[in-house]
Amino acid sequence: MMLFRAPGVYRPQFDTALLMQAAEAAVVPAGGQVLDVGTGSGALTVAALRFGAQRVTAMDISRRALLSVWLNSLRWPGRVELLHGDIRHVRPRDRYDLVLANPPYVPAPAADGAARSARAWAGGPSGRAVLDPLCALLPQLLRESGTGLIVQSVLSDPVRTIEILDTGGLNAEITARGTVAFGPVLRSRLAWLEAAELIMPGQRDEELVVIRARHRRVR
Repeated sequence: MMLFRAPGVYRPQFDTALLMQAAEAAVVPAGGQVLDVGTGSGALTVAALRFGAQRVTAMDISRRALLSVWLNSLRWPGRVELLHGDIRHVRPRDRYDLVLANPPYVPAPAADGAARSARAWAGGPSGRAVLDPLCALLPQLLRESGTGLIVQSVLSDPVRTIEILDTGGLNAEITARGTVAFGPVLRSRLAWLEAAELIMPGQRDEELVVIRARHRRVR
């Protein structure tokens, strides 16, 4: 699938593909409403439309990302809402059948998070600067029968993600895994990651997981 991507917009990578596979397996109901948090170029928004979603709200802190989504979704007129903002500060208005989230989850020095170029991936020293508030908010974003899907690295503590979701009244579990070699971002921060004891000496790959969450009353 060829997508337009404005300069500086996060490029769809292994995490996007892993989340897309989970989204397809989730099955969007006919007339379903989807929220795509951290949409980037809109790869998951387009996938949700192709999987049958009636409407997708594509959310991102980058205006260039939203421009990319708009261009990539022109064949589905009127079915995509663009929402500019950070999930920590801007709350979507509706509840959704499916929430897809590829938030910034890479552990990184605090200074990285201040750089505009790092906003798509830098998740603070623990990798959880966005994950924690997202997990706390997710129960309010899901309809009773809705499904939330979050992709993250094991470096940013998926057990913590499950704990927060559980506290919020959701059943959460890891439903997909995949291992990928470190990209340029992690390779350039090896010394910091080792000093923070987030990776083992000599480690050069990371495991990514998709966590699925549903309201407990849904079986």
